[in-house]
Amino acid sequence: MKAADAFSPTYAKARQKFLQACVGAGLKVETHPHPLKGCEGEDLAMDVVYDGPADATRRLVISSACHGVEGHCGSGVQVFALHDAAWRAQARAAGVGVLYVHGLNPHGFSFSRRVTHENVDLNRNFIDFTQPLPVNTGYAKLHALLLPAEWPPAADTQAALAHWIDQHGMLAYQAAVTAGQYQFDDGLFFGGQAPTWSNRTFRQVLRTHGAPAARLAWIDLHTGLGPNGLGERIFAGRDDPAAYARANAWWGSAKAPVTSIYDGSSSATLLTGLNWNAVAQECPQAEATAIALEYGTLPMMEVMAALQADHWLHAHADRATPDLAEAIHARMRDAFYTDTDAWKRQIVDQAREAMVQAVQGLSA
Repeated sequence: MKAADAFSPTYAKARQKFLQACVGAGLKVETHPHPLKGCEGEDLAMDVVYDGPADATRRLVISSACHGVEGHCGSGVQVFALHDAAWRAQARAAGVGVLYVHGLNPHGFSFSRRVTHENVDLNRNFIDFTQPLPVNTGYAKLHALLLPAEWPPAADTQAALAHWIDQHGMLAYQAAVTAGQYQFDDGLFFGGQAPTWSNRTFRQVLRTHGAPAARLAWIDLHTGLGPNGLGERIFAGRDDPAAYARANAWWGSAKAPVTSIYDGSSSATLLTGLNWNAVAQECPQAEATAIALEYGTLPMMEVMAALQADHWLHAHADRATPDLAEAIHARMRDAFYTDTDAWKRQIVDQAREAMVQAVQGLSA
């Protein structure tokens, strides 16, 4: 299969390719239906397939579409992998079972949104909701500027936001906006006030398929940060030096070490409610080693502007003309998916390398 042929322009086509690849590989799909329909009226689901020995104690999870629209990338990686006989044989020979989780957030994937149908950033939703919710005072000061009453924003709104960034710096801006917030349910990077459908369903998948694992690796596929086409390997786990060292030994190099939100080396800042919490909680018996494989698309401020427009449209759909709504959807897709053969080849090559390294790490 050519790399470009593994990718799809819509969720419906991506899911069809994934299911067909599973059939072609002789694998049984476990489907978790989503309660809502997609933008084309299609069924939505978190589809799961396991490839490997039933009793494997070393397992690799490869997941896509945590942030819905980013699923164009992650689904392409998974479809290509299922067509890659050499890769599948290598994993099996090492005694490693591979779990593909397609469409962690199928609703966002279908509607070209980063968030779930609850308007929640899934990768800020994995917190203990029985405890007081975190308060993001930085975001609170920016919310009205990020989501103004009109779109495009008025000149004075844009000037006020630029002034805030000039005063506090770009890093402070990124930290305030992206860290996760739990007070503004229409806002950016909203972590929710309860576990989402995707959160609950993914935990169920982990309990079922992670239970036999003594050693568990995870590659969670993302887009939207960093230079176009470059796959940054960001440590995904608690601030544990041993786990970080293990991730670096598996996936890092002298020129490109695994980065971390804890030491400021990653393109992402310190974040709350990340999905790796589910692995630690649902598979406590397993030694877990994980990364988010984060592929670059557009410059950060262009990505942020696309997110602002998407959230504005969600809150003010009645104010948008059909042309404006279509332009906002297209902008979102472009912010998280570079639809070129060269980009797709880069994505597949880097993902395959990381998958092979995970198998080697699990086998060591």
